[in-house]
Formats: sequence, C-alpha cells, structure tokens
Amino acid sequence: MEPTATPAPTNSGHPKHILLVEDDDALANVYVTRLQAEGFDVRRVANGEDALAAALTYKPDLILLDVMMPKVSGFDVLDILRNTPETANLKIIMLTALSQESDKERAESLGVDDYLVKSQVVIADVVERIKHHLA
Repeated sequence: MEPTATPAPTNSGHPKHILLVEDDDALANVYVTRLQAEGFDVRRVANGEDALAAALTYKPDLILLDVMMPKVSGFDVLDILRNTPETANLKIIMLTALSQESDKERAESLGVDDYLVKSQVVIADVVERIKHHLA
C-alpha cells in the first residue's frame, strides 16, 4: 500500500502569528475574530509605533498593516521593518483605504508583499491572501 503524503505541520504544529495593525476598533475586532476562527494567533495594535515594537517582541509570521494611522504611518512602518535585519523578511500585507495607483506603487517600492484596498475586498479575500503568503 502506498503511503499518502500528509502536509507537514506548520511551525511545529503551532498556529501562525499575525500582527494586525489597525486603528479602527470596530474593523479590528471583526478581523481579530475572523482570523482567530481561522486558527491564527492574532495580536492587534492600534498605531505604527506599537507595530514596530510588537514586530520585534511578538515575532509575527505576517503583518496586516493599515496605512493611515496615528503616530507613524503604515508606509513608514513598512520602510522601517524592511530596513531592520530582524524584520526585513516578514510577510507584510497592506490593508488600506488608499486606492490610488501612486499609493500602491509607493508600497511596492518599499517592499510590501501584497496591497489590498479595503473597499475592494471582503474579509474572506483577505484571509485567502494571508493563507497564500503563509503557504
């Protein structure tokens, strides 16, 4: 009988860690609830300053990053993370209200892995993109 290939457990069987950086409480709660239901370990912070600290202490597998936030913008957070050796290779998905092509190009020039516009995606799309990047 042929042995069937089973996928290797991810992260030694531990759930993937996602850092959600979102200043809108209502939206953040929806995402945290859905991502936890999908089996992810989720930590949420509300501004760019806290995101930078959490990226080093929480060591997420992926960051879901808003752009327009108090203190430090998502663009600046992305730039700093990409230029910090400990976080340079983190998967980062920007989830933003900014739909201008110039904003997307700026994010891409800073090294974002994916750029999603809030008005153009539903939460299932976001979950799908997260799973894609963590595969």
